[in-house]
Amino acid sequence: MAHKGRQAKAIEALGKLRLHGLVVTHLPNIRYLCGFTGSSGVLSIAAGARPRLALFTDGRYATQIKEEVVGARGVIAKTSALAEAAAWLGKSLPKGSRVGFESDHMTVAIREALGRLSPAGLALKPVAGLVERLRMIKEPAEVTQIRSAVNLASSIYDAIVGDIAPGVTEISIAAEIEYLCRRMGAEGMSFETIVASGKRSALVHGRATATPVAANGFVVMDFGVILGGYCSDMTRTVHMGRPTRKSERIYSAVLEAQLAGINSVKAGVDTSKVDYEARKVIQKHGLGGYFTHSTGHGVGIEIHEIPGLRKAPKRTRKANPGAADRLKAGMVVTIEPGVYIPGFGGVRIEDMVLVTETGCEVLTPTPKELIVL
Repeated sequence: MAHKGRQAKAIEALGKLRLHGLVVTHLPNIRYLCGFTGSSGVLSIAAGARPRLALFTDGRYATQIKEEVVGARGVIAKTSALAEAAAWLGKSLPKGSRVGFESDHMTVAIREALGRLSPAGLALKPVAGLVERLRMIKEPAEVTQIRSAVNLASSIYDAIVGDIAPGVTEISIAAEIEYLCRRMGAEGMSFETIVASGKRSALVHGRATATPVAANGFVVMDFGVILGGYCSDMTRTVHMGRPTRKSERIYSAVLEAQLAGINSVKAGVDTSKVDYEARKVIQKHGLGGYFTHSTGHGVGIEIHEIPGLRKAPKRTRKANPGAADRLKAGMVVTIEPGVYIPGFGGVRIEDMVLVTETGCEVLTPTPKELIVL
């Protein structure tokens, strides 16, 4: 991965904000900038004519920082990583320097601690989303890694569908999904696997329970894997027993909406436009009140990244962060409309797509036609 190039872009972004330094505490951002994958660390960036970076962590990672950290000095802190990161900035920057901190990833207690620990002469300024905005556009190597994660998760789908039967519990289906993914080489799951059957399929994020799959009704499966540090995300819905006309109509509406969302994806298009095109189809079928979440989100090192594909703000054209940004080539986003009817059931269909200048590439290879078991 091009860590030094990312560091240069982060320093350029600091310059545009008239900041002289940055304290990075969000671990996914630290990994993105310098490659460190440990569970504890603080990255300090001192900009200027000769930019410098230092990664502070504890003794558990003495070997790891030597193997992983790129473009930054690795330091095993003798006290706290935050204290030494702040002190290093005080020595590396002139008095009066403005130093940003990740306000959207910092508790009040840590912010207060940073203020106490920072040397006199440094002015702390809250910064939100600086590194995340860099992460939105995936490098070719990142796309390759995401594609591998998507393909791994998709490869076990047929085997899972073959194991679903009346009486099998949601928990056992989720366990089989995770077991097969691990067997195929996944580092872990992107999030807690969702399996919701029958009336429970109307729960948008229905955690798998000991509920046995009924002889008739939808089964929603939403899962993803982490591979090489990058996440995948997919949702498929199958039906147990012969579906009613209502069930067929709901599934058909969601599939049509999902395809409409995909067809609207293109560099330069507002993210809210993608949501609008998918939501318009659901509304056309009289099901608009049952589509209760956004149409999609970015995916990368984290399972939920910007941009968000959601409705545009009502009273202003000015975009909220991640709400109505324009799509750019190189973004990877999900398209996942759904319909959820309490007391009846729900359907969601989700693919990951790569935004291109002329449209998009659907990364998820799994078929989407309704499977009846």
